[in-house]
This record gives sequence, structure tokens and C-alpha cells, in this order.
Amino acid sequence: MNPDKSLTDKELKDNSEVLRAIFETAIDCIIVINHRGIIQMANQATISLFGYDQNELIGQNVKMLMPEHHQVQHDQYLDSYIKTGHARIIGIGRDEKGRRKDGSLFPMRLAVNEVQVEGNRFFAGIIQDKTNLRAAEAEIERMNRELERKVIQRTLELEEKNSQLIQINDTLNREIKERQQIESILRDNERELQHALEKEKELNELKSRFVSMASHEFRTPLSTIQSSAGLISRYPETEQQAQRSRHIDRIKSSVNMLTGILDDFLSLAKLEEGRITLTPEPFVFDDLANEVLDELKNNLKAGQTTILESEAPGYQLFQDRNLLKHVLYNLLSNAVKYSAEGKPIHLRTKMKDASFSFEIEDHGIGIPVQDQAHLFTRFFRAKNVTNIQGTGLGLNIVRQYINLMGGEIRFSSIEGKGSCFKIRLPVDPQGPSIV
Repeated sequence: MNPDKSLTDKELKDNSEVLRAIFETAIDCIIVINHRGIIQMANQATISLFGYDQNELIGQNVKMLMPEHHQVQHDQYLDSYIKTGHARIIGIGRDEKGRRKDGSLFPMRLAVNEVQVEGNRFFAGIIQDKTNLRAAEAEIERMNRELERKVIQRTLELEEKNSQLIQINDTLNREIKERQQIESILRDNERELQHALEKEKELNELKSRFVSMASHEFRTPLSTIQSSAGLISRYPETEQQAQRSRHIDRIKSSVNMLTGILDDFLSLAKLEEGRITLTPEPFVFDDLANEVLDELKNNLKAGQTTILESEAPGYQLFQDRNLLKHVLYNLLSNAVKYSAEGKPIHLRTKMKDASFSFEIEDHGIGIPVQDQAHLFTRFFRAKNVTNIQGTGLGLNIVRQYINLMGGEIRFSSIEGKGSCFKIRLPVDPQGPSIV
């Protein structure tokens, strides 16, 4: 015996035993059939899965392991493949149904390959039982459906909660908006109430000032009228006419004083009620200024002079002449009233860049710094003029008249040295003219 050949036979035998062991212990089913579909070999996994004994399988057609409706098709397919070589399963693999001995069906994965041994054609099929896999897949599918159901349910719950939150949020927004509106109304009412209280306080202060002013300003001229009227009766003789005339002049002066006070009250009332309207007309400013200066001659103190300094004699304004006359008269009479004897009073007119302005400067008692901010307030009088007759209305009326005419008024003053009031007025829209 050739030892090399004996060794080769032994190795072949060993290899065959190894392959047989692998074949028998494989987890998956392994079935070998011939070209006619007859089972040649079946491992232990096949026996266990299909429920047949080994001798019940070997030599039988493999279609016994298939559902009845596949058995005829299998013979036809195998015959077609042998003749044409066209494969639909061999070398491809697909999911099929297996049939156990007891007739029950189960899902399986079938993979078939062709094997040729010594010129003979065999087909080895590997079968995987997918029962547990299908069950797992079914469970996964069930769990997915359950998860999807829960997701939908949770989504619906969240949508409902979200809808509730939106409703709550809308309600809160409405309540907040309503509260803000109420707070706004309350603030407005509070401001209106505060304004009303301040207005009432202001009116009370004005009333107190008015009563104080009226009791003082009316008392002096009325007392003068009363005393002069009584004294006139003491001079019945013709040769006593001079004494009578002196008292008559005092009565006239007091009446004029009362008339001026009443005129201020009437002017203020008309301004408050909006009953003063502008009546513009063309006139020469210097003519109006000289007219007012002439009316004030009798009011001048000893040595006082009024000086008109005009940069544009004959300048023609288009304004309300009566209102401007009142402004001039008030400012000039104040300059006379609050200046000492022998002091000059200047009225200057100026032209600059087609703008007309005038200023009135005196060298009188001036205005204390702490009083200047209140100078145009109704019934206000500076602390250094309490012994000089006045209503405290004149400058307030002057400023309102100037505002009506579209102008502006400013002043500068030093206590003990004098004051200067400056007024700027708009010109005629067609431009200034000289006549």
C-alpha cells in the first residue's frame, strides 16, 4: 500500500467527517436534491423543523415540504431551469412558505445554489425559519402601530392643551389689554383731576389776587372821588372856581383810572373767551408811535422825556392798529410809571432782514431777578412795585395781543437800573413799504 495515498485517503476521510459534522450541526436547514428534485441529504435542523424522520425524507421529492399550490409549479420550474438555465430562485433566494409533516405552514427564507459533482447536478438549499422573525416583525409592527397611535393620541392631547393654552393666553391678553385700558383711563382721569385741581388752585389764587388788587386799586380812586365830591360843595362861590376845578380834575383822573382798570378786565375777559379777532390794516408805525407819545404827555413826571429813534421813518405795517396801540400805550406808560423824574424813555424801531421790531427802554427801578419768570402772569406784581398803582394785568394782555399778531416779546432788566422790552412783528406778506 502506498503510504502517501493512505494519508490522502485519511485526510479526505477526516475532511469528510468535518464536513458531515458541520452539515449535521448547522443551525439552518440544509437539503440537497438531484436534478429531478429528489432529496439526497437533509441535516438535523431540517428533521427538527419539518417534523420528518430521516428515512421519511431521503428519496422523496422535495415538493413534499412545500404548500400544495407550489408543488406543481416547483416541478415545472426545475424542469425549465434544467432545459434553459434561466433561474428565478437558484442563486437568488426569496421568501417562501414551508409545510411541516402535520400540514402546518411557516415562513422561511430559501436560498438555492447549484453544485456539480463528477458531472452530476445537485442543488443545495439553505432554509432559515422566519417564524420568530416574522413574529418579531409583527411585534415590531404592532409596537409601531401602538407607538403611532400613542403619538397621535399624545399629539391630539398636546393640541388640545395648546388650544387651551391659546384660549387662556387670549383671555389673559384680553384681560391685560382691558386692564391697560382701565389703567390708561385711570391715568387720564387722574391727570384730568390733577389738572382740574391745579386749575382750581390757580383760579383760587387768581381770585385772591383779584380781590386783593381790586380792594386796593378801586379803593384809592373811589376815595379820591368821594373826598373831592364832598369838598366841591365847600366852594360855592364864583371866585372859588379854581378850587372846584382842582377837585373836578382829581375826580376825572380817578374816573380815568377806574376806566383803565375796567378796560383791562374787559380785555382779559374777551381774550379768555376768544372774542378778540384781528383787523389788520396798513398804517405808518411812526404815526401811531407819535400818537401814543402825545397822549402820554400829561403822565410824564418832571424832567421826563420820551425819545423816538426810528431807523425807517415812514415804515408801513399791515397789522391790527388798535391792538398795537394798546401794546405801545401799556409799555410806554409802564416806563413812565416806574422811572424817576428826569429820566429819558427811548422808543426805537429797527429793520433787519425784512423783519420789523421795536423796543422801549427806561432807566427806572427795574425788575427783581426772582420776579422776572412770573412777569407775564395775570395779577402778578413785582415785590418792588407794591406801593405803585397797577393791576398786574397789563403785561399779560400785552403778550396775548402780540401772540395774536404773530409776534414775540422779550425783555431784559436789572433791578435799580431799568428795563428794555423788545417786540418783533411779522411784516406784510407782500413785503414792507415806505411812504
